[in-house]
Amino acid sequence: MTSARTRTLASTLASLRGTISRLEAAGLQPTSAARRPLGHAAADSVLQGGLVRGALHEVFAMEGRYNAAASGFAAGLAWRAALHRPLLWVRQDFLAREQGALSMQGFSELGLDPRRVITVRAQDIATALRVAADALACDALGAVVMDAWGETRLLDLVASRKLTLAAQASGVTCFLLRSVAQPAASTAETRWVVRSARSPVTSLREAWGSPVLEAALVRNRHGQTGQWIMEWNCHECLFREPATYSQSASALPSDRPAAAAARPGRDAIWRRAG
Repeated sequence: MTSARTRTLASTLASLRGTISRLEAAGLQPTSAARRPLGHAAADSVLQGGLVRGALHEVFAMEGRYNAAASGFAAGLAWRAALHRPLLWVRQDFLAREQGALSMQGFSELGLDPRRVITVRAQDIATALRVAADALACDALGAVVMDAWGETRLLDLVASRKLTLAAQASGVTCFLLRSVAQPAASTAETRWVVRSARSPVTSLREAWGSPVLEAALVRNRHGQTGQWIMEWNCHECLFREPATYSQSASALPSDRPAAAAARPGRDAIWRRAG
């Protein structure tokens, strides 16, 4: 009896694996209509027209200090993929203490409408996974971002397959944002590793600079990989090649210390990135 039951269970498991493999093979074939260009010509070329919608994508910040850059990059990707539909952002409860709370003003400064951003705080990673999977079943959403910190066994190949199948079924694009974690086997369409880059200063009165990121595409299921410096255009809400600035930096006066010379004037507002 035990042997027969074991064989039955093994046969059932093999059948389920075969079904999942067929679903993946059918669903993971991107079409040009399902792609959303990022705006960055070189990256879009490697991506064969843009980011595949209705799929799982991973964004990694390998160090905690790059979490803000990776979060901004994920927000940009999700906004592009959402196509004017709402964006759901799922976070673990303790992330506000580790890396700060999500700022609706920050979304607004990136050119994103905070009224279309829904945030959910999950007690733990298991709850976050359930919320993300349930949200992906709602085709009224445009994209779902699951924000996770640190290593966890729950974000394994099985979990990524579940998110992938849910995204394919509804057409809602899923982004898995991982901070201080190492990439592992997954069914993700793309995997990005993001760091902050320096924003060039335009002028004294317009010294904010645009958000600039170093984005490495380290996994691409249907093409090549690559690495680029990307600038986020807050007005058009797309990525692009960093603008070239002709203004040269002035030399420090010989009779003044560097700190005094670098202090902005009364009417200047400075922002440093990187």
